[in-house]
Amino acid sequence: MPRFGAIISGTGSYVPEKRLTNQDLEKLVETSNDWIVQRTGIRERRIAASEQATSDLAIEAARRAIESARIKPDDIDLIIAATLTPDMSTPSTACILQSALGIKRHIGAFDINAACSGFVYSLSTASQFIVNGIYKHVLVVGAETLSRIVDYTDRGTCILFGDGAGAVILSACDDPERGLQAFELGADGAGGPLLNVPAGGSRMAITPEVLARHDHCLKMSGREVYKFAVTQMTHSLQQAMQACSLTSEHVRLVVPHQVNQRIIDSATGKMGFPAEKVYINIDRYGNTSGASVPIALDEAMRSGRCGAGDWIIMVAFGAGLTWASATVRL
Repeated sequence: MPRFGAIISGTGSYVPEKRLTNQDLEKLVETSNDWIVQRTGIRERRIAASEQATSDLAIEAARRAIESARIKPDDIDLIIAATLTPDMSTPSTACILQSALGIKRHIGAFDINAACSGFVYSLSTASQFIVNGIYKHVLVVGAETLSRIVDYTDRGTCILFGDGAGAVILSACDDPERGLQAFELGADGAGGPLLNVPAGGSRMAITPEVLARHDHCLKMSGREVYKFAVTQMTHSLQQAMQACSLTSEHVRLVVPHQVNQRIIDSATGKMGFPAEKVYINIDRYGNTSGASVPIALDEAMRSGRCGAGDWIIMVAFGAGLTWASATVRL
């Protein structure tokens, strides 16, 4: 089969208008702005309106990515959506997007749930269809409405999460040395209980008792997840650089999952990246899970923090436990 480069030809993002600030959270749980900022770096997060579902956020990001790539919706050959908060169990968010974009071709569309690692998992999956010459343009979206599964009586989780969506168009080019050059996907299922939503699947149905216990909401063992994230992010950065024989001097920008400012600073610092080589927006959006990396990538591209010819590394980790990295030559 022919080999092609899988390049990022367009990016887009969208966040809801409503802001939930640390001062707002002070009225809901026992916390303070200073406590949240010192431990997470978060100052506010965006919250979807009551009438907005995950697909509504995703469609806006997708349209902006399509416009950025200068293609038409009907040029898209495949849609992959990364989300742990789909509109419903079925149909998939990707199928909903296909209809909302007005794509008349009967293209493939499916979701991937790898939590916060979902977008990088999806990007790596999409690249296989591109480099092998099967498809020319793939829409990859990361979108979440985490506010729908957050327990706003739980100080340990409600301060962290927000809503949003990001998208890229991954396209074929004749130069295999451009685009996605390496990726690593990993999982440790034994760590699943550390970060999960207990109810709502086949294991535990939604009942009045479940709702009373808030078991339909996100549960997290904060200390254990923190230790995992620091260790795994450092390892993933190291692997991503080694795969392409890069040092921190070669890399223009690290685009990390926006999980926690202290985690990001620790891991990137250990690998020799100064602050100016790390894109951060957690202060404005919090942790948006699968939407985190593509929102940051879109902002970095549009603000000129990275561009054609630059090496970038995307790295993420989350529930599962999962982790993923992608090394890209723009």
